[in-house]
Amino acid sequence: MTSPRVVALGGGHGLAASLTALRLVTERITAVVTVADNGGSSGRLREEFDVLPPGDLRMALSALCDDSEWGHTWRDVLQHRFAGDGSLAGHALGNLLICALWELHDDPVHGLDLVGSLLRAQGRVLPMAAVPLAINAQVRGHDPAAPGQVATVQGQVAVATTKGTVESIQLVPQDPPARPETVQSVLDADWIVLGPGSWFTSVMPHLLVPELRSAMIDTSARRLLTLNVEHSGETAGFSSAQHLETLASHAPDFRLDVVLADPRVIDNERSLRAAARELGATLVVSEVAKPGRRGHHDTLRLAAAYRDIMGTPDGR
Repeated sequence: MTSPRVVALGGGHGLAASLTALRLVTERITAVVTVADNGGSSGRLREEFDVLPPGDLRMALSALCDDSEWGHTWRDVLQHRFAGDGSLAGHALGNLLICALWELHDDPVHGLDLVGSLLRAQGRVLPMAAVPLAINAQVRGHDPAAPGQVATVQGQVAVATTKGTVESIQLVPQDPPARPETVQSVLDADWIVLGPGSWFTSVMPHLLVPELRSAMIDTSARRLLTLNVEHSGETAGFSSAQHLETLASHAPDFRLDVVLADPRVIDNERSLRAAARELGATLVVSEVAKPGRRGHHDTLRLAAAYRDIMGTPDGR
């Protein structure tokens, strides 16, 4: 049987987890990565050179590296982070390499493809949008002294670390262009995998890029949402169903086919199934969490769940 063409959307460690599992299922993978990070090495390079933040792109490329000494060596080189107190302190070497290729070739996608060739990557990495983005959020209780007040919180780092409750997010600019390669990859896919990851800053931003959202609606691909194995950070206190409800409120015309959830994070299975049905999806409950590692997916268990879902005609 021909392996499916899979597009995985997300950012950071969540996307890296899904990519690591997916590469055990198929060799035809495209990663579509958020470009709104404004912290750390990525934030510094973005501000200095006015480029897409390279960090999440680097992590996705590293997750797809060839499973050989060559691939692992170059993965470790890309992931190496400089220590000390100098101007390079905190920078990942891969971020610098990606920025150098962007300066030399003036095409972000070509630069990413070159890094993928160096890693002999099993798949391709593309940016979610053609321009750097900012994420703003409406947050209730961001100021602990005013728990009922709604405030605008600006920037991915601030949104990801707020102690308040995120009620909605917006991208800046609001209608960013998408790369044509990214849109086409979604239209050509057999499966779209959204999540896991930070809900408001890694998962849902993909649905706020108009061209990308339209492609995700128009594609003939089946759509799979992977829920996190822990409700924390941006969605601390959320029920499982609330994750789906917030997604529906931000993209009411978007539909899913399958929602994958670990049983340990389902607080009310009936409510979660109902929320999944509202999005057109079937709930698949499978143990995909890593034993003894809170908040982490187990690569082999997640890969087995993906294989079972993608190997059946209706994804159930």
